[in-house]
Amino acid sequence: MDGRAGFDCDVLVIGGGIVGLSTAYAITRAAPGTRVVVLEKEAGPARHQTGHNSGVIHSGIYYRPGSLKARYAVRGSAEMVKFCAEYGIAHEVTGKLIVATRRDELPRLHALVQRGRENGIPVRELGPAQIMEYEPQVRGLAAIHVGTTGVCDFTAVAEQLAESVRAAGAEVRYGAEVTVVDRRAWGVAVRTGTGDGTGAGNAGAVVRARALVNCAGLQCDRVARLTGDDPGMRIVPFRGEYFELARPGLVRGLVYPVPDPAFPFLGVHLTRSVDGGVHVGPNAVPALAREGYRWSDVRPGELAGTLGWPGSWRTARKHWRYGAGELHRSLSKRAFATAVRRLLPAVTDADLRPAAAGVRAQAVLRDGTLADDFLIRRGARTVHVLNAPSPAATAALPIGREVAARVLEVLAER
Repeated sequence: MDGRAGFDCDVLVIGGGIVGLSTAYAITRAAPGTRVVVLEKEAGPARHQTGHNSGVIHSGIYYRPGSLKARYAVRGSAEMVKFCAEYGIAHEVTGKLIVATRRDELPRLHALVQRGRENGIPVRELGPAQIMEYEPQVRGLAAIHVGTTGVCDFTAVAEQLAESVRAAGAEVRYGAEVTVVDRRAWGVAVRTGTGDGTGAGNAGAVVRARALVNCAGLQCDRVARLTGDDPGMRIVPFRGEYFELARPGLVRGLVYPVPDPAFPFLGVHLTRSVDGGVHVGPNAVPALAREGYRWSDVRPGELAGTLGWPGSWRTARKHWRYGAGELHRSLSKRAFATAVRRLLPAVTDADLRPAAAGVRAQAVLRDGTLADDFLIRRGARTVHVLNAPSPAATAALPIGREVAARVLEVLAER
């Protein structure tokens, strides 16, 4: 008798963003014949973090040597370029500049050079005149050029992953929001409700699986609690607000400030996308809902959950000065433009046109620590991806293989 009888699938993946779809892709490649179902509450893939970022293929220069972020970003950037080329997805390896505009940033810039070398990333140090050879309108005291950084269309990548997993026999269901998880010794059963109202055919269904993978992004801690696991963290959503440059010819490629190592945010930067436009941003302000792309997007229950988490207040007390600056730039276009002019003096307030915002799913621990690395944990019959913000899109293929390996271990235990 087939031991899989009575199950709708072997592995149930919750979340149709790039990480969830990459996980399903990796499972179908590593273990052909494994029955996989992906549940996504929206009407299509990549509707949140994957589809609301600047499209940068990160090199891995920022991340602590040996960390998952460093290893997977370095590996993932090369794999993402190859994947895009294989499937004809818009992409370009542009390189980028990281520019110091103040003397107190120079030690941090030099530390990035060392970190890049430790991570195996080629970097070139530049003086003021050399900066202008790459970016004639950019000014700075010093910079580094990172040649392996690029841009791509991550939404198209997610769509291709969905197509590939379907071709391999997996099922991807949209409009299927997980509302109940019943975990037993034999596996898990989930019940779905309607996601955004366009996939009613998937509402109210029950799916039984031998193992569950939680790649729910902005909702991952909530899904973990539905399974009965304590994630030990909460997702605190940070909205990243962007502008579009009215004069895109001011920038040739990608230009970044020197980041503050105390924060997981990279600061306001300029990114020429695959369509030729230049995005400016993002800043980072607390969102008032998990999917709060505007100040008017408020969900009292979700906001209460954020405010009720002790780590939120500890983070606020520790970093209030940084947060006040980000809030000021959110409420004042002039302040935002002033921050941009540190790198690009020719920018005027009128050059900045509002663009779509994104929301970062940032894991905050109980003590107020902002989780710095990707966070993947196993429970009974479950694997949870609990912190996968940027550079997760870049690193999606190796992250997917790692999560796939862990859930295949779960299946092998029976």
